[in-house]
Amino acid sequence: MSTSPLRVYGGVQGDDRQAERRAQFIEAGLDLLGAPGDSPTLTVRGACQRAGLATRYFYESFADRDALAAAVYDHVVDDLATTTLDAVTAAAPGERAKVRAGLENIVRTIAHDPRRGRLLFSISLSSPLLAQRRLDSSRLFAALLGGQAKDFYGITGTPHLELTTHFIVGGLAQALTAWLDGTLDVDEPRLIDHCTEIFLAIAAGFAA
Repeated sequence: MSTSPLRVYGGVQGDDRQAERRAQFIEAGLDLLGAPGDSPTLTVRGACQRAGLATRYFYESFADRDALAAAVYDHVVDDLATTTLDAVTAAAPGERAKVRAGLENIVRTIAHDPRRGRLLFSISLSSPLLAQRRLDSSRLFAALLGGQAKDFYGITGTPHLELTTHFIVGGLAQALTAWLDGTLDVDEPRLIDHCTEIFLAIAAGFAA
């Protein structure tokens, strides 16, 4: 009978323990990348110390610190995309309710966990890897917004729709960047209200 190289230990399968350690490293990486300050630093040693795990466990999941940084960013974006879509789906029928639910989830997520906001929008946190990840995430959210618009308004994909969704996502990202760094002096409820009105004004072109 063959034996798995990932044995059961303490009632937990080896692959489950590895997944738990990977999750610990991602959380540690988010702590380091999302730390306040002008130039947050992520190192393998720092991630291991923050996670409370030995270096050998780091390399069972990540090739290097860039691989961890990419995993942290992807984790935050995937979670934000999933919870935002869930919020829109669960919202009451109607354009305003759904737009507001999506925006409220985005704003509250980054406001209530500042690490995520700094990772996604801080201009002080920049590298070629994160720059590419931010570009990819902008395309992702534009595609998701386009999909929602097509379903809600019963329209087909066009260059106009694609242009509009990229414009909305880019504008929202810039507004959130200014809000998080204090340039935009407005409280959370008003930010959500204003962004909702802007989205609805632009979306009026879809329904026409």
